[in-house]
Amino acid sequence: MIDIFKAALLGIIEGITEWLPISSTGHLILADEFIKLGVTTAFKDMFDVVIQLGAILAVVVLFWPKLWPFCVKSEEHGFIDRYCKKDVWSMWFKVIVATLPAMMIGLPLDDWMTEHLHNPPVVAAMLILYGILFIWLETFYTKGRRFAVRSIGQMTYPIALGIGLFQVLSLIPGTSRSGATILGAMLLGCSRMISAEFTFFLAIPAMAGASLIKLIKFDFAFSGLEIGILLTGMVVAFIVSILSIRFLMNYVKKHNFKIFGWYRIILGIFVLGYFYLIR
Repeated sequence: MIDIFKAALLGIIEGITEWLPISSTGHLILADEFIKLGVTTAFKDMFDVVIQLGAILAVVVLFWPKLWPFCVKSEEHGFIDRYCKKDVWSMWFKVIVATLPAMMIGLPLDDWMTEHLHNPPVVAAMLILYGILFIWLETFYTKGRRFAVRSIGQMTYPIALGIGLFQVLSLIPGTSRSGATILGAMLLGCSRMISAEFTFFLAIPAMAGASLIKLIKFDFAFSGLEIGILLTGMVVAFIVSILSIRFLMNYVKKHNFKIFGWYRIILGIFVLGYFYLIR
């Protein structure tokens, strides 16, 4: 029963940190020091990724009208072309374009990165580096600048590809997938709102693909307790993600990302201090 409770705590951490640009990996590394599940290392490695499926479902629920590209028959207006939502189809094609770089680079390097880069020094360095970049972006780059892209419809395919290239950077633990793509989107001229929204949409294939790879490698060989732990983490991550996404979308309407930059720097310093001075 205690492991179910711990899984719920990890689901809370995932639901908050996956969508805010503060690195879920960095927080999970710290959480692993204090919230130790009574499971195998192989299951824990899989759990940390597959728990994201709950977070993805939150995006689907919240943005369903913007994600579902098909029209249905209307009794009032008669039959409507099933493929009439051309703006949604266009959005998905841009998501596919943006997904390709990480897929092409991440798939062959997945095991190598897990073995060599999932460690406190790398995570701390990326937390601090991207924290500095966010502060620079909001202090100097966006000052007095009007963003050219204020809707996904205005986003071009080259911009989508550019955001996808920034997503490749998030393969390094501690970078934050949402952090890298939001930073890249803003550098490429997207507003804060559109940068965050496209990041949510881009997460669906990226995180679903990563989860599927981990499940295949784990060979779907779950015990009853492991299924309970995984489902608990996913359900809690889903509920908390709903709140986290709503918070971020409301926050960026009136504020910038500078506070997240400072938070990343503080967390990065804490990670270094804990693992090399306290632990």
